[in-house]
Amino acid sequence: MRVFSGIRASGEKTLGNYSGGFRQYVATQEQAAESGGAAYFCIVDLHSITTAYDPAELREATLSLAAMLFATGLDAERSIVFAQSHVSAHAEAAWLLSSATSVGELRRMTQFKEKAAQQDFVSAGLFNYPVLMAGDILLYQADIVPVGDDQRQHVELARNIAERFNQRYGDTFVVPSGVFPAEGARVKNLQEPERLMSTSAGAPQGVVRMTDPPDVIRKKFKTAVTDSGRDVVHDPADKPGISNLIEIMAVATGDTIQAIEARYDGQGYGRFKEDVADAVVTVLAPIQERYHELRADDGELRRLLAAGAEKACAASTPTLSRMYDVMGFVPRVAGRRGSSPAKPGSARA
Repeated sequence: MRVFSGIRASGEKTLGNYSGGFRQYVATQEQAAESGGAAYFCIVDLHSITTAYDPAELREATLSLAAMLFATGLDAERSIVFAQSHVSAHAEAAWLLSSATSVGELRRMTQFKEKAAQQDFVSAGLFNYPVLMAGDILLYQADIVPVGDDQRQHVELARNIAERFNQRYGDTFVVPSGVFPAEGARVKNLQEPERLMSTSAGAPQGVVRMTDPPDVIRKKFKTAVTDSGRDVVHDPADKPGISNLIEIMAVATGDTIQAIEARYDGQGYGRFKEDVADAVVTVLAPIQERYHELRADDGELRRLLAAGAEKACAASTPTLSRMYDVMGFVPRVAGRRGSSPAKPGSARA
């Protein structure tokens, strides 16, 4: 089994990123290792330039994210962790796949419509973002793609692109399947439970950052919005605030929603909010310790990313060569990157 997932290098990472991404990465890393497959985790810094950004902040965010990936449990010996911009095959694949993607499909992307509405300048990169994401996934012949629930539409488009390309040019790509967390897939802002937990929108007091100190985390949960009544019941439609807290508790403890409801039956919101805060602090403590250790030596982080990029280049080159071949391009005599183009059918080693 091959696993691929990417996370954007922008903004401070939150509990929402942990629930929808980081914890899945670790789980699928283990699944890939047990199956004798491979796991690829990409810092998608090329995606980070589709909206306004600061170059210095992008560099900092990339290193910060690398540290967080390793701190949350990814192992450089068992997974390939790299920066997207370090592997040129991603940009090349995106251009080739754009010929197998319709404008209508891209116009239907919900994230594009939402983000475009917030921008004075809407870049072509923002519009084409899903094609680059499809290239990210398909280059590594991924079987599964662990992502947050908000990426369902993009994964489905990647599947459609793969199927269309295979139909036009012959068997080239594995058609991937998305893997989405059943609980806590879309952790919400503690102050505005109708919004996702994000550093780019919503009340800052409702955002729990991965690096927040314990006292800050407890204060944020203490002031979290709940709902009328006092029953700890999961009912997203009528009780979005308390439902969000229940899902966060499920993420932090591994307990089911039903078990949490039973444990706090008749106990009210006060104690429950305190216990959710304690559970989150407990989960984040070892992650924060490892993160700060890694950030103290950015040279080591750069070395790890370089090693990951070298492995990613080797893994993606056969697929890219196969794409050029079946699409009718004349290969270079010496081959790209010093090797002969892959023969038809050799995209997946």
